[in-house]
Amino acid sequence: MSNIRPVSDLRNYNDVLNACREESPVYLTKKGRGKYVLMNIEDYEKMKATMKLMANLEEGEKSAREQDWFSLDDIESIMEI
Repeated sequence: MSNIRPVSDLRNYNDVLNACREESPVYLTKKGRGKYVLMNIEDYEKMKATMKLMANLEEGEKSAREQDWFSLDDIESIMEI
């Protein structure tokens, strides 16, 4: 269940920080609309690492498409020899 609070709850920041658990960020609203997210530092580091990995994978896939790599058919024909 999402933990959504108004930004004015930061007056009691200890309550807001205590509500921020692992894999359970606190969403802060301003004037009834989502504005900020508070999250556990370990979750933040995991998210950054995941985003970096995804970017590297995307870069590798792009590189593979641009270069002359073997197709699955090419590999299968080589294996038949």
